[in-house]
Amino acid sequence: MSPTEIFISIVIAVGIAGIIVPVLPGTILVLGAIFVWTLEVGTTTAWAVFAVSAVLLVGGSVVKYLVPGRNLKTAGVPNRTLLVGALLGFIGFFVIPVIGMFIGFVLGVYVAERARVGGALAWPSTKGALRAVGVSILIELVAACLAAIVWVAGVAAT
Repeated sequence: MSPTEIFISIVIAVGIAGIIVPVLPGTILVLGAIFVWTLEVGTTTAWAVFAVSAVLLVGGSVVKYLVPGRNLKTAGVPNRTLLVGALLGFIGFFVIPVIGMFIGFVLGVYVAERARVGGALAWPSTKGALRAVGVSILIELVAACLAAIVWVAGVAAT
């Protein structure tokens, strides 16, 4: 492996980690790293790898909103609940670095749902919202891993 390929693989790994712990723009990092590699190599194979990776990542980004969004609508969880969760997650990130984001998000979703449906139904509704967010992260993660696999195959082919 060349130094550029080692660097690209590190950026892809950081991008995948950024999907799992949403502090960094994971999908953009993965796509950007593959694009830099494509410019460096410049072959038809490299451009094909970039095209397939871009389709996977863009497709994953679209699906990650459609599938969980449909599940949330079915469960009756409004977007404002997720907005409150995101706001408290953002605040929590600065109060308790990194893990505060998760604590704040869960707390925000629970508080919003408690205000919306009452104490008895708040936790089941919160679990449904968290499950939808987990599915969203999983979809994005699978798309990024598939793009990374395509890149590895492209590196092996060039």
